Amino acid sequence: MKLTTAGESHGKGLFAIIEGLPANLPVHKEEIDRYLALRQGGYGRGARQKIEQDTVNILAGVRGGLTLGSPVCLCVENRDYVHWEAYMSPEQADVSAKRVTCLRPGHADLTGVLKFRQTDARNILERASARETAVRVAAGTVARGLLRELGVEVGGYVRSVAGVTDGREYTFEELGGVKDSPLFMPSAALCKQAMARLDAVKEEKDTAGGVVEVRVKGLKSGFGSCMTYGEKLDAALAGALMSIQAIKGVEVGMGFAAAQARGSEVHDEIFYGERGFYRKTNRAGGIEGGMSNGEEIVLRAAMKPIPTLMRGLNTVDLDTRAPARAATERSDVCAVCACEVIAESVVCFVLAQKVLERLGADTLQDVCERYAKLP
Repeated sequence: MKLTTAGESHGKGLFAIIEGLPANLPVHKEEIDRYLALRQGGYGRGARQKIEQDTVNILAGVRGGLTLGSPVCLCVENRDYVHWEAYMSPEQADVSAKRVTCLRPGHADLTGVLKFRQTDARNILERASARETAVRVAAGTVARGLLRELGVEVGGYVRSVAGVTDGREYTFEELGGVKDSPLFMPSAALCKQAMARLDAVKEEKDTAGGVVEVRVKGLKSGFGSCMTYGEKLDAALAGALMSIQAIKGVEVGMGFAAAQARGSEVHDEIFYGERGFYRKTNRAGGIEGGMSNGEEIVLRAAMKPIPTLMRGLNTVDLDTRAPARAATERSDVCAVCACEVIAESVVCFVLAQKVLERLGADTLQDVCERYAKLP
């Protein structure tokens, strides 16, 4: 299964083509729209989220709510394009207007204009923008549906915001209603504390990041491989999470804490009983040797503060090479809730890819039958 996305932040829309989905997989527009709305929510988001109100348009590959086995094409329209058409039209854009030359530290602006020989950072930022993730959430929700047919659930929460960290370990079931929280945090007290911290950050015209945790329940063992590095499940998941704009670190299970502990405190001992092989702990985060081991998969991703600050940082003007303040467009104070939804979505897509790689089938019925036969 392969995903290709296209589109610019202020262009006509964002598009995804998914190749390799089996036929007869249910696709629910309402579910995709719900996750798109979750991506736009969360305390600390900016004004653009009120403009867009994202919904998906299923353009191809689905009939009567079921996939056909052909490529699926999804579109998330940019409603703000009506105000940008004069500057972003593929045919007759006024490229002399809305230029961005005051390059933003922490963004793709400078490296992008040098790499692609541009004289306007807009040609970089329009694609590098995290707006692109809207269509990845749409595609990930389709993949989530495939996993659900196999009894695999994916969830998550925000573990840390602006330095306010929740160190408690929650069960998968305890996270069921966490998306009702303004910051997707299970603890109401910590959520309130984090919101106050974000208010202070906003007052200072600054931005903040955080840490999200994604959990996967119900995936059987053996997905991924130890035979070649390119087939490792943890490598694929880490790569997908790192592909999200603003992600600077990924952990599996204990993650970096494992480097500070002894082996006896890190490795999960193996037992055997009526339910077969099992472990009493899950410090490995459900992945050993690059393969799922049947335990719950636990992943964390660290999101840096958004690089577009309303007060701007010191930089250089691309045209004059003179000192300047970085360009500012609409920005969020913190988008960690969006990051959590995006992280779940890319994890769903990778897991669906690994399932289909191992089980390879033309129809959903075949996939389910083959999965049921696995130990």
